[in-house]
Amino acid sequence: MDRFWRIAPAAWSICLWTAIAGSASAVEETKSSGLGDPGPLTELRVEPNIDGKGFVINGRDRSQQLFVTGLFASGQQHDFTRKVTYKAEPEGIVSISDDGYVTPLADGTVTITASIEAGKSASLSGTVAGIANDPPMNFKNQIVPIFTKLGCNSGGCHGKASGQNGFKLSLLGFYPDDDYEFLVKEGRGRRLNPASPDESLFLTKPVGKSPHGGGKRMEEDSHEYRLIAHWIEQGMPYGNPEDPVVTSIQCLPTGRVMDRGAEQQITVVATYSDGSTEDVTRMALFEPNDTEMAESGKTGLVRSLDLSGEVAIMARYQGQVSTFRATIPLGADLADIPEPNNFVDEAVMNKLKLLGIPPSGPANDATFIRRAYVDITGEIPTAEEVRQFLADSDPEKRDKLIDRLVDSPGYADLFANKWNMVLRNKRRGATDQKGTYAFYRWIWNSLYENKPYDQFAREILTASGDMDQNPPVVWYREVSKNNEQVEDTAQLFLGLRIQCARCHHHPFERWSQNDYYSLSAFFSRVGNKKLANDASAARDRRIFHNEGVATAKNPRNGTKLKPAGLGVEAFDIPADRDPRHYLVDWMAAKDNPFFAKAIVNRYWKHFFDRGIVEPEDDMRETNPPSNPELLDNLAQQFIENNFDLKWLVRTICKSNTYQLSAIPNDYNLKDKQNFSRYYPRRLKAEVLYDALHQVTSTSQAYKGLPAGTSALQLPDPSVGTYFLKVFGQPQGETACECERSQEANLAQSLHLLNSSEVQGKISNASGRAAILAKDTETSDEQKIQELYLSVYSRAPQDDELKIALAHIAKHEKEKQIAYEDIIWALVNTKEFLFNH
Repeated sequence: MDRFWRIAPAAWSICLWTAIAGSASAVEETKSSGLGDPGPLTELRVEPNIDGKGFVINGRDRSQQLFVTGLFASGQQHDFTRKVTYKAEPEGIVSISDDGYVTPLADGTVTITASIEAGKSASLSGTVAGIANDPPMNFKNQIVPIFTKLGCNSGGCHGKASGQNGFKLSLLGFYPDDDYEFLVKEGRGRRLNPASPDESLFLTKPVGKSPHGGGKRMEEDSHEYRLIAHWIEQGMPYGNPEDPVVTSIQCLPTGRVMDRGAEQQITVVATYSDGSTEDVTRMALFEPNDTEMAESGKTGLVRSLDLSGEVAIMARYQGQVSTFRATIPLGADLADIPEPNNFVDEAVMNKLKLLGIPPSGPANDATFIRRAYVDITGEIPTAEEVRQFLADSDPEKRDKLIDRLVDSPGYADLFANKWNMVLRNKRRGATDQKGTYAFYRWIWNSLYENKPYDQFAREILTASGDMDQNPPVVWYREVSKNNEQVEDTAQLFLGLRIQCARCHHHPFERWSQNDYYSLSAFFSRVGNKKLANDASAARDRRIFHNEGVATAKNPRNGTKLKPAGLGVEAFDIPADRDPRHYLVDWMAAKDNPFFAKAIVNRYWKHFFDRGIVEPEDDMRETNPPSNPELLDNLAQQFIENNFDLKWLVRTICKSNTYQLSAIPNDYNLKDKQNFSRYYPRRLKAEVLYDALHQVTSTSQAYKGLPAGTSALQLPDPSVGTYFLKVFGQPQGETACECERSQEANLAQSLHLLNSSEVQGKISNASGRAAILAKDTETSDEQKIQELYLSVYSRAPQDDELKIALAHIAKHEKEKQIAYEDIIWALVNTKEFLFNH
């Protein structure tokens, strides 16, 4: 009979995982106000008040989005933009809608007053100019943003490389010269009709008057329509070279504490190269970084949803980005919040206090020892190790355990596996084995000996010579092209994904093509040559600094660029100096805004399954950290501790935050970003496979490797088994840790339940089930106690013990079968498969 029908694994998944998963109905967040009673309204304020001079509208095509803030006695600030009545005096200068949108009518000075029935009011003055004397429009500043706003120049429409239906635009409008050429001069000029602007195909298609594959994109009475019609009416001017360009944008307000289900109007102000400012709210594109927490409309209206936490709304205009941050508190009482153990706890608890989200209680010792072993060494503790830890009454025993694990070879095994994958160390053929294994051993030794992280990065990026003398040169075997070197360096060591900037301005960041190729110039003098007469190293090369002046060329405009770090001035590097050392000098400088933050964020995610910035290698202004105080302090302390990776691991693991229970309380079930509890996650493939062998007292042989090599110690992912592949082991194809799949799927469940491999290990004649069955000196109760300590790091509960003993009694003459059933059931539970 199939083992599934002999005993169901669900019978063994008692209490713990049910509590972790929780009942949604039992732990729903309350719907009450997270901010509490605001008290009486004390003041209204109309904004934006630019430099204390009110607002300026310069031209009939300009506009101004106002936002009105209500200030309360409690200090709370709520949006009143759509709750007030507006009046403009004198009349005839501007028109203002119920949502605070101001459009010009005539030149002059105007005062706008916002008032409510309760008697409170506030005023803001403004100036309107350029109505009587109509200034020429600027294609780049006023028309191109419409393409982006309406999605016309996106990668799925006219912005793709081949264009769409014969009409092409530059992606996201980064090359307005090309856009002007495509629009005005191509297609025999049929897209535009200066004599009758409303009859232009460029207007009739997006409003639905003419067939349009993209469907209707705007209305005839919209701001966008009027802008385009006016531009055509003026004769389609491009603008002058001396015209100011946008240098930055800013969201106003920059942030607010909001209730769930509340609204906030955002105004976006652009600053130009001549120092002037302009409201661009209606032309900006808005997007939240977490769509479960907030939504944003086309007019800059932000609505918070039902989750508590912090969400950023990205505003994008003319290649510039800015963010509005909304903090949405739950508002629960945090009177019993624990005292912080270190600065990590202080930052986390400060955020939880602001949000009103109580943390879970501390994890018990049994949970903690298994969690620490898995997270620090990639192993599960033995039954004897668990017994000793649970019996230890030393109040410092957790800290001592962490210190012991960090100093163990298991720590190096786990983190060498992590780095080996993202450094793309693998062989593509038998001839690659020597270099692959040498680089892995170098990584392992570096971590075990606790080489400072800045030195670790330097030795990889500046590697020269051949693999026999300097194994890190193997990194250049896999990232042999200049673009790969640039992009992997940025993603791995700076936490930046700059791949987009290779071809065009980064859509969500400030990095341009010039920034990309300035960074690539550091690698422009990397030389390589095949090792002479060495057929066993077909892909291995000798890496060296090829003397010469380091430069790179922007392929679009032909500009020659000196090496430069991101956001800093270019370096003048002598021809006989290796530019890569200048790169690492810049990266490891104490004031570098990327290097330390990238690694502490990467390691934080290792322990919490979520980075302070998520994804961990996509750190940008429009993807802000969930806890800036935590990220800043952790990075600063890491620098002050001389880039000590073991210090970093100890600091995180010794925090009360790391030692919180995974079981949610009545308030934090939905919290996904503030670390109010430990977030359970499935064991990584190698850890799970090794744990299966440990539980079943079996082993796995790997071709060409010594007996006893664990899955976690594999220097090359290509020698792994099917089990590792089906459970998401990466193959070192990219520098992204996202290559490791932690998602559950049916193949995994079937493999654990029914595969001959797993069945064979459980029923092995020399395995644990056989050993337990043959042991006549130990009672069945003691054996079950031992099994639970080995599998779950805890003793069985009474009902679990009762079920197990009853099953053994039922198979008194086939005890090995009974123990096989029990082991099979235990390893098929979430409690075994997940770290919690």
